[in-house]
Parts: sequence; structure tokens; C-alpha cells
Amino acid sequence: MQVILGANGQIGEELARELYRNFTSSIRIVSRTAKKVNETDEVFSADLLNLEEAIQAVKGAEIAYFTLGLPMDSDLWERTFPTILSNVIEACKINGAKLVFFDNTYMYPQDDKVLTEETPFSPLGRKGKVRKLMADMLQEEIDNNTLEVVICRAPEFYGPGKTQSITNSFIFDNIQKQKKLIVPISSRKRRSLIWTPDASRATALIGNTPTAYGQTWHLPVDETHPTYRDLIDLTSNVYHRTFRYLVLPKVFFKIAAWFNPKVKELLELLPRYAYDNIFDNSKFKNHFSNFQVTTYKEGIEQIKKEQRNGSDI
Repeated sequence: MQVILGANGQIGEELARELYRNFTSSIRIVSRTAKKVNETDEVFSADLLNLEEAIQAVKGAEIAYFTLGLPMDSDLWERTFPTILSNVIEACKINGAKLVFFDNTYMYPQDDKVLTEETPFSPLGRKGKVRKLMADMLQEEIDNNTLEVVICRAPEFYGPGKTQSITNSFIFDNIQKQKKLIVPISSRKRRSLIWTPDASRATALIGNTPTAYGQTWHLPVDETHPTYRDLIDLTSNVYHRTFRYLVLPKVFFKIAAWFNPKVKELLELLPRYAYDNIFDNSKFKNHFSNFQVTTYKEGIEQIKKEQRNGSDI
């Protein structure tokens, strides 16, 4: 059996579908209010802040996937994320399960250097420091050979369904709402975005590859690395209409942060939008050469189709 911890977000749901399609029909869905993704799923509602509940959630599993997400709240992250991960690590040890950890890039430097699996951590803000702490906890388990762990790291998302990211919020959600598109800081810096279903497919593949454990893997992206201007031009071509956008400077976000806590939580992420932010996935590409990455055009076409089915855009 394979268990998904934090399974009802976009990554967890796509992961459950991919595991069912290609690896196993024995899947346990774990969250505070667990819901089936596939018809044969087992559901288990648990609070992973409670060690005993974490142990029961992982019981009987061969592989546990950590895809848990929390709201963008630094206080909440500092208070809960390290404890949850500590409980999950202990639960996996007690139950003899492997751990697949779905990670982000918040702990990386926010400059123009290409990001690889070997890039040293240099977190800028509180959330980045939490993610560094969590990655360090897992690396310690790997270094000490105390748990079979693999880290799957993804850059910023874009995608369908429940996908949450700055790009989805400012670009594709605004298309859905028929609002002007927003670009943070610069429209001329190149970026790596990952299509959320690709992130989940790649995580399932890595989790079911025994030789992948004990390592960090950058998940696969379309290697064209477009600027926001390129991305919006492509989106205009796909939608057959011209989308205009507004570039908001950092000072705008600093002022807005005084009045909006959600904007305040974004401030530590904004420096990366002032630079090219390129995510190197050559290690994955070389090892899993048959994996088909969704192109930006294909992804945007799927977003358009989903929006068309739900609105009059």
C-alpha cells in the first residue's frame, strides 16, 4: 500500500490518480478531512501534529508521500511544519515505510544563478528558513541511513484545478475573472514553472524507483524557461485574444503589505522575480529519459479548456 499525507490539494490529488493509473490500486488518502480521489481509495482522517495519529496514518504502507501544504502564514509554518515532519519521519521508521518528500525552492538563493540539486541553501525569509530546516531534517536521515528518503523538489506551479501559485493567481485566475493580468516586478526575466500534473507524475515515478532514494531530484519542467511577456504572448495565441498586463514594482507590494496580510506573506518571495530564475532538471531528464514533459502551450490549452467548461470566457 502507498499512502499520501496531505492528499486533497492539487499535487496530492494528481499523485493519487497517477499512482492508481500506473502503480497500485492500494492507496490511502490522509488529511484532516480525507476524501477519495479514486474509487478504491482508503480514506483516513488524521491530524499529523499528533504523533499517534501519524503512526496510524502510515501503518501498513510501503511508501508514504508527504505532499502536505499549509496556507501562506509564516507563524503557522514555524509552529507546525517541523513538528508534522518530525512525526511523519518517526511514523515511517516505526512502520518501516519509505518517505517521498515533495519540496519547493523557498530555501534557495533568490538570485540569477541556475538552480541545481547541489545549490547551497540561503533562505531569505521565514518560510524559506522553515523549508531549509525541513530539508535538513530529511538530509540528516539520508546521511545517517536511518530512513529511506527521497526529496522531490519543484519550482513555482502553474496548472489546472486547485493549483495555487503567484502565476496562477495573477495570470490564469485573472483571465477567468476577466481582470487585467498582473506581472510581479519584471516581465523580461526568464522563469521555470512546473505543470502540476507533471510534478505529481514525476513524484510517483521517483517514489516507485528504488534506486532514486537517498537523493534529491529536481522535477521536470519545459526547458524553454519563458519570460512573463513570452508566457502572456503564448497565452494570447492560445486564447485567440490579446491579453494586456500590468507590471507591479516591488514598492507596490511593500505598500500593500501594510494593509493586506496575504501580500505581506509574499514579500520574501518577490526578489526572485527581479532575476532570471532557472531550474535545472537535467538529472531527472537524463535518468528518466522517456518522461514526456507538458509544454507550456499544451498546459495553457488545458487551462483554457477547463475554463471554457466552467465559464463563458
